[in-house]
Amino acid sequence: MARVSNSMNTAAVLAAFDEIARRRNWQSLHLAMALSVEVAELCRHLQWLDDGQVERMLQSDEAESVAAELADIQMYLLKLAAVMDIDLNEALADKIAENRRRF
Repeated sequence: MARVSNSMNTAAVLAAFDEIARRRNWQSLHLAMALSVEVAELCRHLQWLDDGQVERMLQSDEAESVAAELADIQMYLLKLAAVMDIDLNEALADKIAENRRRF
């Protein structure tokens, strides 16, 4: 399974993904739909599993597929945010602050 690495920052991910998005002329709606499909593909791996089953699955060959789905999700999310000119770090900080106030 892929391990966490700090070697790819947002700019590197976007640069790698931009060529694909440009060739396919993806706009915001396309990216949002693709993001939802990738999330559904991740859910397919996890559907009806309890945490113990997920842990065991992540020790199997299926872990690579789960990691690939998470990578797809991150790429589409970062590209969508960039197209919409949304700073995800700022949005995340704002959301964490809001959640702390609410909960």
